[in-house]
Amino acid sequence: MTRTSAELLAERTQRVLDAYELRVPDRVPIALNFGYMLARLGGITNQELERDTDKAQELLEQCALRFEPDIISGLGFLPHASIALGDRQTKWAGYGLDANGTFQYVEDEYMKADEYDAFLNDPTDFTLRTFLPRAFGELEGLAMLPRLPIMLLGYSSIRSVRAFSAPPVIAALEALMKAGQEIEKLGAAAIQGKQRMQDLGFPMSFGTSSLITAPFDFMSDTLRGMRGIMLDMFRCPDKLLAAMQKVVPLVVDYAVTAAKRTGVPYCSIPLHRGSDGFMSIKQFEKFYWSPLKEMLLGLIEGGVTPSVFYEGVYDQRLNYLRELPKGKTIGRFDRSDMFKVKEVVGDIMCIQGGFPVSLLQAGTPVQIRDLTKKMCEVVGKDGGFIMGPSTTISESDPALVKIWVDATREYGAYS
Repeated sequence: MTRTSAELLAERTQRVLDAYELRVPDRVPIALNFGYMLARLGGITNQELERDTDKAQELLEQCALRFEPDIISGLGFLPHASIALGDRQTKWAGYGLDANGTFQYVEDEYMKADEYDAFLNDPTDFTLRTFLPRAFGELEGLAMLPRLPIMLLGYSSIRSVRAFSAPPVIAALEALMKAGQEIEKLGAAAIQGKQRMQDLGFPMSFGTSSLITAPFDFMSDTLRGMRGIMLDMFRCPDKLLAAMQKVVPLVVDYAVTAAKRTGVPYCSIPLHRGSDGFMSIKQFEKFYWSPLKEMLLGLIEGGVTPSVFYEGVYDQRLNYLRELPKGKTIGRFDRSDMFKVKEVVGDIMCIQGGFPVSLLQAGTPVQIRDLTKKMCEVVGKDGGFIMGPSTTISESDPALVKIWVDATREYGAYS
């Protein structure tokens, strides 16, 4: 019997919720993040995909109907606001890369080693007058602004507003306005796209309302860089720890506010430097896990469900995840041993992902079906599992992806 789009929407929504809440659904749900595969299937460049939201939506709908996943996403990031601000931290197709380039992050020391005190004393001032002018070419004029707290003097400090008339400052404010307008347009397109997908029977309520990072990654990714922060762990550990303590309430408040504003109670947290091999277990406990756990508990207390992407391999760190409250987080895994993940934390959190994209690029149908069957039987046992790729399927073979999702439907049914 043919089901209506409304029936399919309700069925898929319930299936995912059951997995999230550690119940046994009718079958293992499937999550697909297509990424730049949309451009390949649509015969357009990555640049066109990133810039043309209407075309990107059309291609996402085509892929939804072709593969019929339970959770679906396209590109994770779009360049419009970054380009408006002269972003030095990112490169995009047609912006620092050729038309078929893929998103790249440009790491640098946007906060110097001797600037911890400035950050700790006044994070807002450091952001406005130091970080933003360094990280965004169009915002260099903000460095000319006075320290804004001086305006607490009221009339006595009113002369300080003269800085806002300087052409570089005006240019920076105009760039911010333009970037805000771009975000507003993208937001409107996203709302429209969400409704179109739901009209086709695909739930979009499992997206995230914000993207944040672990406190250690916050300091590393955008401020100190990998080399800088690894040195800081030895040269100024107390200041690094103090800085991360500043970060925790900042990101928690940001994510909780976004969840309340949008009505979407999930936030995405990719972990970049906590993987096995980046640091010792002792260092992981002190610098990475402790502030991360505090942040996760703060999010949960604020009504937000953290969807954490454990990038790399977490086989040596899995026991720490058992310190999290049961059923309150979602764990997406990259290259960890998924059978070990199930054994250690399968009763604590919904686990997602872990299917090697290498097989979806160059594996055989037999290899794909065999691993799918084993994952459904072992990792999917007793529910709480969502089949998904280890990372985006941008470079995967669509024919192999189809074999994989069909095998998941076949082997993932619960009796």
